[in-house]
Amino acid sequence: MHPTASDVLYASGPLVAARLSEHMERRDYQGFTVHPVTPTIGAEIEGLQIGGELSESVLAELRRALHEFKVLVFRDQDIDRDGHRRFASCWGPIERHPFTSLKASSGQTDADVATLVRHTQRGAIENNWHNDVSWHERPSVGAVLRAVEVPAVGGDTLWVDTGAAYDLLPESVRQRIDGLWAEHDWRQTEEFGQRMTPDEIGRFHQAFPPVEHPIVWEIPETGRRVLFVNTIFTTRIIGLGQEESDELLTLLYRHIRRPEFQFRLRWRPDTVAIWDNRSTQHYASSDYFPQRRVMDRISIGGVRPVGIGGK
Repeated sequence: MHPTASDVLYASGPLVAARLSEHMERRDYQGFTVHPVTPTIGAEIEGLQIGGELSESVLAELRRALHEFKVLVFRDQDIDRDGHRRFASCWGPIERHPFTSLKASSGQTDADVATLVRHTQRGAIENNWHNDVSWHERPSVGAVLRAVEVPAVGGDTLWVDTGAAYDLLPESVRQRIDGLWAEHDWRQTEEFGQRMTPDEIGRFHQAFPPVEHPIVWEIPETGRRVLFVNTIFTTRIIGLGQEESDELLTLLYRHIRRPEFQFRLRWRPDTVAIWDNRSTQHYASSDYFPQRRVMDRISIGGVRPVGIGGK
């Protein structure tokens, strides 16, 4: 008999995952100081100003740190939009959001920097766990978020380590999902589908139809297996009946949300964070309305997810 969602959700006891995959060697960092925030996810980086020129050795260490901690936080950064762009470009090609041409009402949007403005006229709606643009054929590799204006209290961002979540699933569940694929579709979301006219939905659906991705993504650089389904965009598991698909997705969603896999960031002015969109999900806490919150986000160009065995 398969474990139920309740079996997984309410199982108690130690939930301790490895921070590194078995293919990675733990080494000290020379170019900056790393302060881990939780056992597996999140680290604050001290002793580095990211707005200036960064040496190749420092960049190599930062990439290694991102693979290890999945989310890196930089405090007290004297950085403007141009410096934000320069730093983001160190991680790969900068991409525009696929819907930028709609001038989405979330705020003023440049070709490469999306300014997300939340205030008394527009409250936040990003308070669901998700991977960015998982409905795209090539979901974003990561993103760099810069705090422009933050509320006095509230407005935190949370991330979850989906590699730790996969590792600590019951073996029977891992056997069920390894090799399965799921459909991702943007049309059901409030941010996109529910705010478009029928004509816009038809036009954008033609450009971005539903896609299928492996439920377990094997990160090429590390060999780490991570869960790649989320409550906003994942609609069904391919090859399963609707009831079984819903049951299995509910089990995975509830397991992913366990606090042992989470890192919560309290934003301050001049804080910058970068995360791996493949191996994390994030959630923007919407607890500050009607206070004002303004963030600049740059996304890093995506790749096609790789399933078990490279399929």
